[in-house]
Amino acid sequence: SSSPTALRSRSGRSIINGNWAIDRPGRYEGGGTMFTYKRPNEISSTAGESFLADGPTNEVLDVYMIHQQPNPGIHYEYIIPGDNVISPQLLAQRRPGEPLNGQLGMPEGTNHEDEDLHMETDTLTGQSVGTFPVIQPGRFPSHQPENQVPAVQPPRQNREYNWKQIGKTECTTTCGKGSQYPVFHCVNRITHEEVPEGYCDSSTKPIPEEEACNLFPCPAFWDIGEWSECSKTCGLGMQHRQILCRQMYANRTLTVQQYRCQHLEKPETTSTCQLKICSEWQIRTEWTSCSVPCGVGQRTRDVKCVSNLGDIVDDEECNMKLRPNDIENCDMGPCAKSWFLTEWSDRCSAECGDGIRTRSVVCMTNHVSSLPLEGCGNNRPSETTPCNNGPCAGKQEWFAGGWTQCSTECGSGTQQREVICVRKTEGNFEVLNPYDCSYLEKPPSQQSCYLKPCGSKWFHTEWSTCSKSCEGGFRVREVRCLSDDMTASNQCDPQLKPEEKEPCNTHDCIPEIDENCKDKYYNCNVVVQARLCVYTYYKTACCASCTRVANRQSGFLGRR
Repeated sequence: SSSPTALRSRSGRSIINGNWAIDRPGRYEGGGTMFTYKRPNEISSTAGESFLADGPTNEVLDVYMIHQQPNPGIHYEYIIPGDNVISPQLLAQRRPGEPLNGQLGMPEGTNHEDEDLHMETDTLTGQSVGTFPVIQPGRFPSHQPENQVPAVQPPRQNREYNWKQIGKTECTTTCGKGSQYPVFHCVNRITHEEVPEGYCDSSTKPIPEEEACNLFPCPAFWDIGEWSECSKTCGLGMQHRQILCRQMYANRTLTVQQYRCQHLEKPETTSTCQLKICSEWQIRTEWTSCSVPCGVGQRTRDVKCVSNLGDIVDDEECNMKLRPNDIENCDMGPCAKSWFLTEWSDRCSAECGDGIRTRSVVCMTNHVSSLPLEGCGNNRPSETTPCNNGPCAGKQEWFAGGWTQCSTECGSGTQQREVICVRKTEGNFEVLNPYDCSYLEKPPSQQSCYLKPCGSKWFHTEWSTCSKSCEGGFRVREVRCLSDDMTASNQCDPQLKPEEKEPCNTHDCIPEIDENCKDKYYNCNVVVQARLCVYTYYKTACCASCTRVANRQSGFLGRR
């Protein structure tokens, strides 16, 4: 068969190619006999697979064929027992001249020592061989039709010619138990000279029986399997193959210990392989310009996977670990800068009289919007503003009032106190000129204070210019949460976050009125409906109507 075949017993035991696995060619035991499995090279030969056994079988065997194309069919041959067979038992018990299976024996008086008929017993089973004829085409052709029984002829005591074994065929193998057959020629009974076979009775010619020869085992050899597929589809990879030490005996190849092949150099089990050259990454374009004019943006370039023939292929064809970057960040430097301010402190530095309130001011980069914002420049906003909680009252001595609250609720601030020269009177104090107390050491009127760390606070820029001069625009500012060291923070209270955008200039736009622009005709509405205002004559004659239409259209386009 040219398709894969399998052999299995009726009991379900696989003998050859079982369990969806393909066995190596060789000899396999099953059904009471030994099967020789042959599988020619599928590339160099068109012959199919074959099973060959000497038989007989002792159970029913099933042959399976696996095919995906049309059934190629199976060719089979078999041999049944025949009558024209010489068995060793029959030869040993035969008397001279007695028929053998319908054949006449030698005439009486024949020198049986010259016959040299040699039979053999199977050394493995102890049973006689030759019970079933082995027909080898072209070597020992059959002399009798299968269904014809040779006629029994009376003994011929004075026959001059008889059959004699003159030797044996060459052994089929040089080692590992082969087979050979005796060779019979027709000879003169007295002189033993060979004569043409026609001188002898063909019906009395013995049928050659198989004999074992060269029983010593063959030398072990390395059985080399097929190479596996390359481990990589491109570039340098590895492939493997199985190496077994095998030895042949009785036409059966067996796997043996590897030390029996130590007289031979062991073939390599692994090898490098390369199916094709791998594709490679190529940078096809230079970097693009940065995506932003200032600050941090991105730039890109074109990276392709190119085969060794120069064609663009899928990225999977290249090593993704070696892929060059096709996108990266770019820093175009700081954008516009603005002053960031906190709200004014709630407390005045003096409990009475003049004091100050403070706020924090810092210059930082602005990224809030595309509206034009001025840089920080030299116009730093003031960090203090005056405050007054009302007049205070004062004997000739320095009188120091209590310290005011710290100018800041957190962080570094200042405390103020009033230090005046007073003169105490009955039930009252009279404030004197500070010169009057100059001989006295004046207490300090200001000191630094620090209540607690501020943590994070909201800072914001000044409002930008309104986006529209009328009919509702908007203005924006940037708001940031900064920690004590003026770095970005996320610890500010979201509910206290100042607004970043608010409406402005919500009043209606009032067009300028030209007293000379009037309608000269009562039906100028018709001119407007007919869209004649584009002509100079009608634009002048119906000036007021055409102007109103133009203002409405411009207002509509501005709101889109």
